[in-house]
Amino acid sequence: MFRFSNPEYLYFLVILPVLLVVEWMMHLRQRKRLRAFGNPVLLAQLMPDASFRRPIAKTILQLMALTVAVFMVAGPQFGSKKETVKRRSAELMIALDISNSMMAEDVLPSRLEKSKQVVSRLVDRLDDDRIGLVVFAGEAYTQLPITSDYISAKVFLNTLSPDLIQAQGTAIGAAIDLCVRSFGPQGDAGRAIIVITDGEDFEGDAVSSAQKAVENGIQVHVIGMGDPKGSPIPTGNGINDFRKDKAGQVVITKLNESMGQEIAAAGQGTYIRADNSNAALRSLIQTLDKMTKSEVEAEIYTAYDEQFQGLAWFVFVLLLLDIFLLERKDPRLKNVKLF
Repeated sequence: MFRFSNPEYLYFLVILPVLLVVEWMMHLRQRKRLRAFGNPVLLAQLMPDASFRRPIAKTILQLMALTVAVFMVAGPQFGSKKETVKRRSAELMIALDISNSMMAEDVLPSRLEKSKQVVSRLVDRLDDDRIGLVVFAGEAYTQLPITSDYISAKVFLNTLSPDLIQAQGTAIGAAIDLCVRSFGPQGDAGRAIIVITDGEDFEGDAVSSAQKAVENGIQVHVIGMGDPKGSPIPTGNGINDFRKDKAGQVVITKLNESMGQEIAAAGQGTYIRADNSNAALRSLIQTLDKMTKSEVEAEIYTAYDEQFQGLAWFVFVLLLLDIFLLERKDPRLKNVKLF
């Protein structure tokens, strides 16, 4: 198995395109200055030792060395020792509402963004548990099958927006049913569904779906996202531009708290109302910590071999080439046509 021990250093690769653009602009500026002196053909005859290709070659060597150096400091490693370990894990499915009403800003920065933050921090607190993601509005779709790959979970989470589902509404029942089908065979591990929604435009019999989940040994928890007093829904086209109904009135979306409480009660779970603090996350973690966890065996790499040495030698060779490659032609090597 390959990995980087310090993957955060890979962000330095963003600098490389910037350096390339700067170097290219300097090259164009230099050529422009030369053209200001006279005819380029005549200048080439007056400067027989000047080379226009060698500086470009040196720039390429320097950027290559810098690229390899970034990968080197990131700490490339290959797994060298496998061990079978026992882990205690539970299974969680997140059902996240991504309808238009979730763009309301009564919870900052918005209901949807706050929901993403809650899920992201929850993933950070997980250890050996497995997690999956279902998104819903008027329809429900599996965004991420149940997995222990937390990195992929965060990647999928960041891509969520109301644009993913055209049919608007809040099909909580369909989302719960889909979550139930997404679990593996029933075992000793605790299983739970976490529904994050504002309950606006509620559709379907979610209470019945929550009861069916309990029959399958699955708890249903609900996080109410929003304010019962309501808030307008930004369109994204301006600071004070909000969604309007057919009569031209600004639409006010309100948290349907009673609906969330009914679903949680039917699912033998907990209802939590989210606000601008982290209280909802803390309460959710306390609830999930009480879940039964089963012991499963898994093969993991417990020792890794460092692989930076080969990259270090490559950087050394590139820098040597850069040092010995002069920007001007060497008269003693005029018969050697390398460039």
